[in-house]
This record gives sequence, structure tokens and C-alpha cells, in this order.
Amino acid sequence: MKVITGSSRFEASADEYTVKQATADLIEAYPLATVNNDICRIYTPRGTPDFDLRVTWDLADGPPTSDSAPEFTELKMGELAVTAADKAYVFFACQSKKLGFPPDVHVVIGVRHWAMPTEPEGDIQELKDAYATVAHSFSLAMAKELGCANNAGLPAKPVLDPA
Repeated sequence: MKVITGSSRFEASADEYTVKQATADLIEAYPLATVNNDICRIYTPRGTPDFDLRVTWDLADGPPTSDSAPEFTELKMGELAVTAADKAYVFFACQSKKLGFPPDVHVVIGVRHWAMPTEPEGDIQELKDAYATVAHSFSLAMAKELGCANNAGLPAKPVLDPA
């Protein structure tokens, strides 16, 4: 987080911003496709430069099929993982009794700097790795909380080598 925000201290999110609550919201929303539902928001402490990092979940209609935008580096995690200097997304397929064991339910976890686009500050590869690591951590936590078979195929540790 320090690589992304420049800080190792953060303000607390509201009580409703937890992986457990996001999982409950996802189960309630299923089977409808959704966009940009908050898991949590991460802010730097008051009195420091503002930084708003948002972690979101979406239900997708199916696996990713289009090519990734040029700004992204594709990684070998889940159905697809992509990372850039200011955001990362992990797409994974989940089969879970909490979702009635349907065919794969396609989930997208996103982590992004919520601000007007600017040139990234710092080492670009280090930023990409940091965003991918945070996206992987939240994806794995959501997969575990959802009870996805085989943790939705997500590795225990992030895979940061390009696909």
C-alpha cells in the first residue's frame, strides 16, 4: 500500500466496507450483472496529501473476451488479471453453494486510484506490481468468503510475471 499511496497509515472506512459485507451484497445481487460496487475505500490520514483508493467488485455476464487496453499488462491469475500504474483488475470464475452451484459466476475485482488521471509518480513496474498484489489479495479474500471451489483457481500468492 505504501508504494501506491505513499503512506503506511490510513483512515478507517465505514463499517459497511468489508469483504464480508461485499460478499453478502454480491450474493444478493446475483444473477444480475453489476458495476463498481465498493468493497472498501482506502484514504490517507487527515493532514496528509489526499489519496483515494477504491476496491470494487462487479458481476460480469461471462469471462473476459476482448483484448486488454494497451495500458495494461496481463498476468496469469484467475480468468484474467490486468495491471497498470494506477489500477488493476482480477477476473475469476466462482462455483459456490452460496450461489446455488450454478455454472461459473464471473466476478471482477478492481483496485484503482479514484482521481483525475495524472502521470504516475514513482517506478511504473513497482506500481503495477503493487496494484496487482492488492487486487489479488482482495480477489482471494472474496473467493474464500464466497466459498468458491478451489478458491476460484486463484493462486495463494500473486503472480506478477506477464502472461
